[in-house]
Amino acid sequence: MDINEFIVQVALPEHRVFAEQIVTEMAESAKARGTGIAKRSPEYVANKMQEGKAVIAFHVDGTWAGFCYIETWSHGQFVANSGLIVSPEFRKAGLAHAIKEKIFELSRALYPKAKIFGLTTGLAVMKINSDLGYEPVTYSELTQDEEFWKGCQSCVNFEILKMKERKNCMCTAMLYDPATQKHEAAKRFAEELQKKPKLYERFMRIKQRLVVKPKPKSGLKAILFLFTFLFNK
Repeated sequence: MDINEFIVQVALPEHRVFAEQIVTEMAESAKARGTGIAKRSPEYVANKMQEGKAVIAFHVDGTWAGFCYIETWSHGQFVANSGLIVSPEFRKAGLAHAIKEKIFELSRALYPKAKIFGLTTGLAVMKINSDLGYEPVTYSELTQDEEFWKGCQSCVNFEILKMKERKNCMCTAMLYDPATQKHEAAKRFAEELQKKPKLYERFMRIKQRLVVKPKPKSGLKAILFLFTFLFNK
């Protein structure tokens, strides 16, 4: 299947008829991966379409294929591209990358000065984020808006997040800062992810041990140091 078989566009109000299907697929995908997700209602997703803050993808035959939406925090200082989902029958065609590119462009157009961030446990999403200029950061560099962190309550790892006093969890935090635009560093990071996927898996196993077991405050810095070390070997 070729990426040219898909139409990726800013979602329109009439696309709200797909909201139920989208949130169902989000939940099923998270369940299959055994990872957490901040649950959203069909009404919430439909509202994002109404506001022009979402991207939707269709196969050329009109079948729904993928989705992602924008959330804003800290009075527009931070933006998150959330809820990325691709229908199972259309995966491995490069559609996730195309959707992320489109939602990134939309975020930059609507909020040109905002920092764009994400939390992910997936290597594929990390690669896409890196291609767009994101870099791994500590949780302290993300929004501290309470409403954002409330969204984590529906995640299977929420107790770990609480235990770590919101300083760390199983997700890796990534950030695009338009004020610094460290595109070259992010590009090199993306190349390393592509060349050394096994190192990422190794990092995640070590991180899991460090996060789950109580550690001193220096543990967070140790994780980031380890991440940098592994991908610069």
